Amino acid sequence: MARITRKELKSDKFAQEVGLTVDFFEEHRQDLVRYGGIAVVVALLAVGYGYYSRHQHAARQEALYKAIETSEAQIGPAPESGALSFPTVQARGDQTVKLFTDLINKYGGSSEAVISDYFLGSLKADQGDFAAAEKYLLEAAQKGDGQYASLAKLSLAQVYYQESRSDQGEKLLRDLMAHPTIFVSADQAAIVLAQQIMPKNPAEARKLLQPIAAKTGGTGQAATDLISQIPQ
Repeated sequence: MARITRKELKSDKFAQEVGLTVDFFEEHRQDLVRYGGIAVVVALLAVGYGYYSRHQHAARQEALYKAIETSEAQIGPAPESGALSFPTVQARGDQTVKLFTDLINKYGGSSEAVISDYFLGSLKADQGDFAAAEKYLLEAAQKGDGQYASLAKLSLAQVYYQESRSDQGEKLLRDLMAHPTIFVSADQAAIVLAQQIMPKNPAEARKLLQPIAAKTGGTGQAATDLISQIPQ
């Protein structure tokens, strides 16, 4: 799965481009409806990291950066370059969870802690642990500012669908459509909603997607791809 590099993570230019265009679908269409997809999560975290880096304490920044660096470390024998690596995916995952959890415990209430809650929620959802995912994502949704709250709600809605709580999921997605943010556009929320409802309500899904498919760029292509999957 595609990941950004640590160099890009610290790049203000990267943060501005992703944050201002909100058109990351071009690179991450395949990850769009998978609990935020770790590739998408990391990209969005990079936006947030750049956004907050001018205002937050250096120790919290370093703890967040270290946790993200760990999450994208190599798997296998230690490279000659000395780059961070782990023998197994499980070992890397355990250390990633530990670092984010330690950050939350030490810097609770900070922006970095909210980002950690969001990352852990998305990671747990990707692992199929929906109860833990809901716990972390609710924390991020309730304690984050409007931008991070919207990201947490987007992933939380998809967790609700996986738990057969579709009414709650749809309510969150329609609220995001009505109240878009820099990080979650109305089109993005609509695409996720369409993906969730299309097996049972293909007509409504098509209605949501057609105006988006008429647009240029990654969002339009994402909608077009999804329309092709709707049952006739």
